[in-house]
Amino acid sequence: MAKRGGFPGGGMPANMNNLMKQAQKMQKQMEEQQKELEMKEFTASAGGGAVEVTVNGKYEVTKVSLDEEVVDPEDVEMLEDLVMVAVNSALRQVEEASKASMSRLTGGMGGGFSF
Repeated sequence: MAKRGGFPGGGMPANMNNLMKQAQKMQKQMEEQQKELEMKEFTASAGGGAVEVTVNGKYEVTKVSLDEEVVDPEDVEMLEDLVMVAVNSALRQVEEASKASMSRLTGGMGGGFSF
């Protein structure tokens, strides 16, 4: 009686084995690049440098710097807007660095990976 399915000899074909090794290698490289990214810091400013925000690769705000001139109790909304602009700009830098890192790894294949 003949076996159904499977591969002769019961093992994986060589090309499938190679594919698995490549996938494991790529996963390890992705993890290493993610760790490198998490160690980096990205700084953005708003209001001509009156507000400066630093974010790490984990998308965490690590520093906020304000010029005294921008701290006006009569115009809190302006300060809030400047902080928001600086934070969003720094977060975009992290996202761009993450995409660039992934693109280098995948050779531009895409793949829909997101960190």
